[in-house]
Amino acid sequence: MGKLVSSARARAAIAGAMMLAASVGGVWVAKAPDGKTYPLAVTMAADTLIKPWEQERLIAYLDSVRVPTICFGETKGVYLGMKKTHSECVAMLYRRVNEDFYIPLTLCAAGFERAPDPVQASMVSGAYNFGVVAWCRSTAARMIRAARYRDACQAQTAFNRAGGEVLTGLVRRREMGDAQRIGEGELCVSGLK
Repeated sequence: MGKLVSSARARAAIAGAMMLAASVGGVWVAKAPDGKTYPLAVTMAADTLIKPWEQERLIAYLDSVRVPTICFGETKGVYLGMKKTHSECVAMLYRRVNEDFYIPLTLCAAGFERAPDPVQASMVSGAYNFGVVAWCRSTAARMIRAARYRDACQAQTAFNRAGGEVLTGLVRRREMGDAQRIGEGELCVSGLK
């Protein structure tokens, strides 16, 4: 595991997301392109982490493990031949990130909502990629419950394998990203004071 450090580009992404957000009852929320309002962590996860790391595909295809996939890595209810527009893909992404990832993480990790929004966004992005069940059983989840956010950021970097092999792309996604994309760990620690 590499060292996670705050970066100017991640701090700029956080500042940009905060400028577009509003505090409602002490919770930061932001509007998705379809006009619906979601927790800031949901829009930050979708825009800053998931969209850049998941290639958008408007026609369903079989992914590397032969699962029908569409849009930004969506597999739920997908069948070969299915087609979506960009707007449909974006709306689906926000809805799924909120309902099937953000909300379950708030239920399995007491205190999740008290974590800084960039930490929440990083954890949600990870769960989107490797699954809610795995995240809820993880050291990262235990660290969130204990309000040890930097340790949670570091712990999530362990999810860097597919098929038992460490993959360079997953290392980059979990840690400091690459030249074009912010990594989950990078955003996570950049949101800490």
